[in-house]
Amino acid sequence: MAKPSSGGGGTNLASCAVAAIFIVFAIIAAVTVYLTVFRPRDPEISVTNVNVPSFSVANSSVSFSYSQLSSVRNPNRAAFSHYNNRIQLFYYGNRIGFIFVPAGEIEPGQTKKMAADFSVDSFPLASSASRVSAGDFQRPGSGFGTGLMGEESRAGSTVEIESRLEMAGRVRVLGLFTHQIAAKCNCRIAISTVDGSIVAVRC
Repeated sequence: MAKPSSGGGGTNLASCAVAAIFIVFAIIAAVTVYLTVFRPRDPEISVTNVNVPSFSVANSSVSFSYSQLSSVRNPNRAAFSHYNNRIQLFYYGNRIGFIFVPAGEIEPGQTKKMAADFSVDSFPLASSASRVSAGDFQRPGSGFGTGLMGEESRAGSTVEIESRLEMAGRVRVLGLFTHQIAAKCNCRIAISTVDGSIVAVRC
């Protein structure tokens, strides 16, 4: 009586091994592509311009209107859907004003300009007015020239405020996986109490 051939089992085993190796390499390739091409990245924020169209000092209190232009770039290969975020202004840690940034979407690799204009209600000045320092504000390459605008003697006493912009939202990678991403940009702004001009900006 002839013995059954065992060659078929060895062939199947070899085929399974080849298939397993192929699957492993496919997974490694997919992970590599995901991490290098489709990996979610936080948006890139830059403040390109700030302005104080009106400024008033009376009875040791100050009020002004504020204008800020920002650029938000989406470095992802999927659209960035951002929520209702906001720009906030602080003086000595106290919030003095804010405005909401409407929800929207930024296409892959695109940059969106965001302009904000709002009024800041009157608030009391600190007991001692500060004087702008070149060492504190000067930062070459910041997008605002050298950081100081005009001669320091022109500044006199200044009101130093802080602008905070945070962009939070989500991207849907490959149409399947949703990832939460966020970024923020803080700027220190010195405003002259003499004429309300922007003396220095550092972001």
